[in-house]
Amino acid sequence: MATQARVIWDESFTRYDFGPSHPMAPLRLDLTARLARALGLFDDPRRVEVVGAEPADDALLETVHDAAYVAAVKAASVDPSSADLERGLGTEDDPAFVGMHEASARIVQGSADLASAIWRGEIEHGVNFCGGLHHAMPDRASGFCVYNDAAVAIRRLLDEGAERVAYVDVDVHHGDGVERVFWDDPRVLTISVHESGRVLFPGTGFPEDMGGPHAEGEAVNVSLPPGTSDAGWLRAVHAVVPQLVRHVSPDVLVTQHGCDSHFLDPLAHLAVSVDAHRAVQRSMHDLAHEVCDGRWLALGGGGYEIVDVVPRSWSHLVAIAAHLPIPTSTPVPQDWLDHVLTLLGRPGPAHMGDGRDPWWRSWEVGYDPEDAVDRAIMATRSKVFPVHGLDPWFD
Repeated sequence: MATQARVIWDESFTRYDFGPSHPMAPLRLDLTARLARALGLFDDPRRVEVVGAEPADDALLETVHDAAYVAAVKAASVDPSSADLERGLGTEDDPAFVGMHEASARIVQGSADLASAIWRGEIEHGVNFCGGLHHAMPDRASGFCVYNDAAVAIRRLLDEGAERVAYVDVDVHHGDGVERVFWDDPRVLTISVHESGRVLFPGTGFPEDMGGPHAEGEAVNVSLPPGTSDAGWLRAVHAVVPQLVRHVSPDVLVTQHGCDSHFLDPLAHLAVSVDAHRAVQRSMHDLAHEVCDGRWLALGGGGYEIVDVVPRSWSHLVAIAAHLPIPTSTPVPQDWLDHVLTLLGRPGPAHMGDGRDPWWRSWEVGYDPEDAVDRAIMATRSKVFPVHGLDPWFD
């Protein structure tokens, strides 16, 4: 019998560390694992198997990344002063550090291992909240991402026999690296729901960006206005994602759950709650069961409010993958709160949610041209849906 869910985690993943002043603090991963454990999610190995990973070898990395780029990462990993700025290494976003190659490659191996285990039927769901490093390009680092574990995992699925993969990215930033890798590959549908590139890094991901000549309509981008909150964000996800995923009927669903869309996140301008994050996680889980026989690989991503947001959002992700969903009214365990107070001198959140009702207006009730979120949704639907033979107004 397949294990319900496998989670990639051990303390070695905190070695992905750009330094004490960088927003991508590895403490967010440790606090997530501690909260999941405090909630009892790691107690039953039949439900959740927690495993580590060794660093990926060059052959695996080079299924997505250029050999010259891998060599440049290795060199900077030994001597950070030699970092190749033209390859995005040694920049403010991606400062070089000793051990960078091994730390980054370990995340890649974790996601690839989960992809293989899902495809071979060893597990039903896989979670790597350390992963989701979706900005890394084949030839350069970008946006806090050195290697693109999501793209490597998708490539692994294709290499092992998957004929169709759907990738859904709900990070506040456009999932540009994964989109670029599969831009002209008709086997991979990439959907990114993000804050508009007109105001936010990486400045890409607009409705007209629809894929290469052999894969028109396989890249899908919903570009949301700043200030979008729960109802609009949920409406956007549910007005685009399920329809397209059902239509292409993938073998596996891969999702990226960056939680930097939250209203407390310091790097973006959306206003989404943990309650809404959980609602989308449940929807993606249910969609995987509906369309892919439960084959679901869920990844982390961005998220820079490391106490109040990231641990709760990704603990919910683990819980949903384990088929042990946690109500948002659940009190945060006191031992976890005590650890946070001792470590950081600040209180943590009282409950597993923000006290919001994750309600949204279904697309079927009608399009409001006066609403900025509806205009963003329609811009995407009107471009992409007809390519797939779907009606942008009704499907």
